[in-house]
Amino acid sequence: MSDMTETTPGWLTSDELEMARARMPILYVEAVPVRVDDSGEVTSVGLLLRIGPDGTVSRTLVSGRVLHHERVRDALLRHLEKDLGPVALPRVPPSLQPFTVAEYFPTHGVTPYHDPRQHAVSLAYVVPVTGDCRPRQDALDLVWFDPREALSEAVRSEMPGGHGVLLKQALAHVGCVG
Repeated sequence: MSDMTETTPGWLTSDELEMARARMPILYVEAVPVRVDDSGEVTSVGLLLRIGPDGTVSRTLVSGRVLHHERVRDALLRHLEKDLGPVALPRVPPSLQPFTVAEYFPTHGVTPYHDPRQHAVSLAYVVPVTGDCRPRQDALDLVWFDPREALSEAVRSEMPGGHGVLLKQALAHVGCVG
């Protein structure tokens, strides 16, 4: 999950966020960017390449917190633009029914999802993008994979915190099985 500091009103300071994380679950949105053909079939899956705080390079999904008094749709669009650039042209579905709700715990093994910083609840979406994606913020690159390749153990093993599990669920939700 991304931990970028924002200056938008309603955002918590680092100290306030640390206190909140210690006391309650934090709401996130996550997106699996995909390219689709004219019939709606997923042709490729976009995975971000990031360097973590410990210096490790990993693949990840678009993700981030929902601000106080922010609609889920707006948070999803904000994080898609932050990670993929302003001309990615995401097509957020009219119905904001997530394909799953992922619950991250600081303790390993409670769920397949792990975040050592916090207990977080994430609404996860598959979002088609049609524009030119140019990673920004802390993303180094965006690599497009064939769905079968994205489902490979080699790719999913590069995704920490359970994002590989989430990717597998996302692709199963849109009819791609490995």
